[in-house]
Amino acid sequence: MRLKAVTSKRPKTVIDHILKHGHITTDELKTLYGYDHPPRAARDVREAGIPLETFKVTSPTTGRQVAAYRFGDPSKVRFDRVGGRLTFSKQFKQQLIERYGNRCAICLGNYEERYLQIDHRVPYEVGGDTSGERTTGDYMLLCGACNRAKSWSCEHCPNWIQIRSTEICGSCYWARPDNYQHVAMKDIRRLDVEWGGSETADYDQLKARADLAEKAMPEFVKAILKNLSVD
Repeated sequence: MRLKAVTSKRPKTVIDHILKHGHITTDELKTLYGYDHPPRAARDVREAGIPLETFKVTSPTTGRQVAAYRFGDPSKVRFDRVGGRLTFSKQFKQQLIERYGNRCAICLGNYEERYLQIDHRVPYEVGGDTSGERTTGDYMLLCGACNRAKSWSCEHCPNWIQIRSTEICGSCYWARPDNYQHVAMKDIRRLDVEWGGSETADYDQLKARADLAEKAMPEFVKAILKNLSVD
């Protein structure tokens, strides 16, 4: 049985809880098992080839709506795509750094190599691993914060949940932040900007002006850009 074949602690914890209770919530993953990023635990199960459905339940402790996971349709197991990830070699990470530099592809912040994570441009759960030799164009480097933000957005996207089109993923901001048509199938354009080093003084001044105007930073920056004359 495929469930019994999973022995890694985190996905096994999720599986055992669902077998006993029918589902597991993000609150339970945090409070009972100490997983600060519950979607990652659910993702581990999916990567083992076991489909999970995401739905909403009311938390008995807070009364708010939270995400929960239960087993999905067994016929939707995609053995060609989610049979388990291959690990990335240090050599491959170096190839990515040589191509893209020590930069996060989303926020463009500069990081030490150890803080950059290799990410599939098209999520693994949708596109699987590339067959044969990996090419650097199918991957990018992300900082931890942007990787978590991408994971959350992707896991709530209709394409991730139902459609599973690699073309839709490939035209998304989270796959191609430099050339995209949508953000998780929504008509959105976004810009992630980071101020680092000596630039932090510029940010502090901008923030002070935004506070005086009683505006949130995104709203304030948009207003400035809108009022700029374009030659």
